[in-house]
Amino acid sequence: MRSASGAKPSRGEADPANEPMLAAMELLGQRWMLRIVWELEPGTLGFLELRRRMGQCSSSMLSVRLQHLQAAGLIVKKPDKSYELTTAGRELGESLRPVWEWSRRWGASFPVGAGAAAPLQ
Repeated sequence: MRSASGAKPSRGEADPANEPMLAAMELLGQRWMLRIVWELEPGTLGFLELRRRMGQCSSSMLSVRLQHLQAAGLIVKKPDKSYELTTAGRELGESLRPVWEWSRRWGASFPVGAGAAAPLQ
């Protein structure tokens, strides 16, 4: 990946240009964060429907994660108490599409349910 100037970006921790990427990885690396964005990408959802779609995520954890995503400017809570992505959240959701496409190809080679894609230890 190259910067707008064409130079390859530095990945050194001390480089201030890395701070936004590191902050994004810190935020989105927390469990359930990307899943919430993924679930909201098609459109607005109320808390109960979002909770239903989140599977093993508890209501309290979902509430905390929603607060973090709101503070980060990625989602908004509407007056009817439903949640939707902001412009930045929609951009993030769209950026996940190539990962989704990659995962479909990867999943065809390593069926997730077959144990072939078990986490590394």
